[in-house]
Amino acid sequence: MAEVVEAKNPFLAALGERVRALRARRGLTRKAVAVAADVSERHLASLEYGEGNASILVLLQVAGALQCTLAELIGDITTSSPEWLLLREMLSTRSESDLRRVREQVSVLFGATQEAERTNRIALIGLRGAGKTTFGQRLAKDLGYAFIELSREIEKFAGCNISEIHNLYGTNAYRRYERRALEEAIQIYPEVIIATPGGLVSDSATLNEMLSHCYTVWLQAKPEDHLARVAAQGDMRPMAGSAEAIDDLKMILEGRAPFYAKADMTFDTSAQSLEDSFQTLRARLRAVINLPI
Repeated sequence: MAEVVEAKNPFLAALGERVRALRARRGLTRKAVAVAADVSERHLASLEYGEGNASILVLLQVAGALQCTLAELIGDITTSSPEWLLLREMLSTRSESDLRRVREQVSVLFGATQEAERTNRIALIGLRGAGKTTFGQRLAKDLGYAFIELSREIEKFAGCNISEIHNLYGTNAYRRYERRALEEAIQIYPEVIIATPGGLVSDSATLNEMLSHCYTVWLQAKPEDHLARVAAQGDMRPMAGSAEAIDDLKMILEGRAPFYAKADMTFDTSAQSLEDSFQTLRARLRAVINLPI
């Protein structure tokens, strides 16, 4: 007699998908989220696969570990006021490109965006190993701009390295340092190339700040190139289990890609040699800034 497979509850299945998506966007392992939420990894796995009927307190702990509100975790953050509800109804059927135009117009309406200043601050985004530091330093030298590696600025604010920030103060504190470092770079430098951490897009407030004040370029690369470049920097950990590392990288990219895609420009650093890639990117950015190529 064939085994009867019980259908998953649609709400629990959707909840599990949101937990996985939020975890991937933030680049966190299941174990890391379980530790931060003070729940068992097995319990979290059941939740992610739509099989766990978690209590409200467990959901609150998981939401805290994923740096989101409980409303966002369960799927509705637009019920807090009549205006939110009206806006949600108005925008619910619009395409992604329409929503982008709305966001850009709202940014202009509230004075967050000044286009002339924005194009002189170039933020490079993407996963680790995309070439943000390599291309950023060369572009800054070519344009005569300052170069900022935001991770180093975060460490200056915190007085310790990135791993120590996470271990001592947690991910939420790291995100606060990250936003503070970005805000200061924007205030201090009218002309700058900023190499950003790969997970910066995980925080919507920081992402909005960057998109409003910087011309943003998403540097893409093949997964194998990401890992090889990280190894070339001296970190051999990804290569120890390269197949698993590539799977993890693809999962993180899937979660972050819709946010990386908000960039003004997308550039593939795997398509050409390093020198050819630089020259192509240099020409495209000089055209944006209205400088001779």
